[in-house]
Amino acid sequence: MTEMKKLEKLEKLARDLRKGPPRGPRETLGGYVILGRCVDKCRAELVGVNGEYTYWPCTLCSFLEPFSGIDHEDLKTFIATGADDDEVGEWFNANSKVRNRIDVIRWNNRMREMTLSDLDDEHLEYMEDYIQENLPSGRAVYVYFDVFDIEEGRI
Repeated sequence: MTEMKKLEKLEKLARDLRKGPPRGPRETLGGYVILGRCVDKCRAELVGVNGEYTYWPCTLCSFLEPFSGIDHEDLKTFIATGADDDEVGEWFNANSKVRNRIDVIRWNNRMREMTLSDLDDEHLEYMEDYIQENLPSGRAVYVYFDVFDIEEGRI
């Protein structure tokens, strides 16, 4: 496939994040939470429609790399080929160091249940300011994913 064809395919797949948010962190791709969101942000960044969103560094996407063992630059290179969601999911699973589905399920559930208090100091300090600046006053954040879902209007 020529570079022009890859770019055309990528442009069709990319969500315009200047007009709306990426997928929520709870949505799965290839069986992993967060992955769909990271893919949306990566595609948008590659074609220049990412708005305020960044693929890397990203506090949320940074949890995926150490668990899966997949470097964010390798994922970006694959996404840049114009791979659709199914292809990304297959590639991710084939290249992940995680081989047991139950390990992915456990990780997904830990991510879904993670509270702000579970974050490391760097993430916790960042989120302290981020929440005050970006979420409506008085909105309760029960788990980490709530921050993104509240801000982006899913809950």
